[in-house]
Amino acid sequence: MASLQDIRRRIKSVKSIQQITKAMKMVAAARLRRAQEAAVSNKPYAEKMAKVISDIAAGASDFKHPLMEVREDGKKLFLVLASDKGLAGAYASNVFKEAASHISDKPEADIITVGRKSKEYFKNRQYSIVRDYIGISERPHYEDARKIASEVIQRFVDGEAAEVHMVYTRFVSAISAVPETVQLLPFKGLAEKKSGLQAEYIYEPSAEEVLSFLLPQYLVTMIYAALLQASASELSSRMTAMSNATDNAEELIAKLDLHYNKVRQANITREITEIVGGAEALK
Repeated sequence: MASLQDIRRRIKSVKSIQQITKAMKMVAAARLRRAQEAAVSNKPYAEKMAKVISDIAAGASDFKHPLMEVREDGKKLFLVLASDKGLAGAYASNVFKEAASHISDKPEADIITVGRKSKEYFKNRQYSIVRDYIGISERPHYEDARKIASEVIQRFVDGEAAEVHMVYTRFVSAISAVPETVQLLPFKGLAEKKSGLQAEYIYEPSAEEVLSFLLPQYLVTMIYAALLQASASELSSRMTAMSNATDNAEELIAKLDLHYNKVRQANITREITEIVGGAEALK
């Protein structure tokens, strides 16, 4: 049986851990509000840009662009967005499961990782990592998305990748996030004719030149939107994990307090019994 000193020491240790997890929960909650606002405010811009590009492409006859070139053979390139830090529950592992389900053959796929956890996971499993980005998962900036997009475009245009896919976590709510895989390149379905009323645009100098300029910008927008979604998902997962850890610590402290009282009561009973027994022996 553990001594009272051992139990007191463990209670103190659990309380210290509880203070840390509570503080981390509060920090994650504060950062989540900002990340959620950024993700929500960026969504209308990304959706509108996608609609504008689709309308322009539908109006451009026989438009061709390097980012729309379909190749039958070649490697696939995966952009995997995960976290730099741990203590976020199953956030990172869910992303890796989603990515692994699409990367069927290691030699035939290259990976660009975002986040230290992503880099460590694929490096330890002997995947081909061609580039990694660390330190941007919680607070991504537009310039980060631009750098990643430039790397992706360069590899696709040079023929190093036949397809580019992105694996990230879509933010749903503070308690829900869904890992998803989307194809970035080549762009598909942009020039499809749609039923109903369509917006009409006046182009200067031409629809083709406008679209040539907008397509790389659209890729940056897609990646930036995913970075914001992943950031909000990471922080919500960390807040939930730290909240659960704090509650579990509270339950453990209550059990240890009860155990401490039982041991203390048993010790007192034993001491009384020894005193009574000693008094009886002296009679």
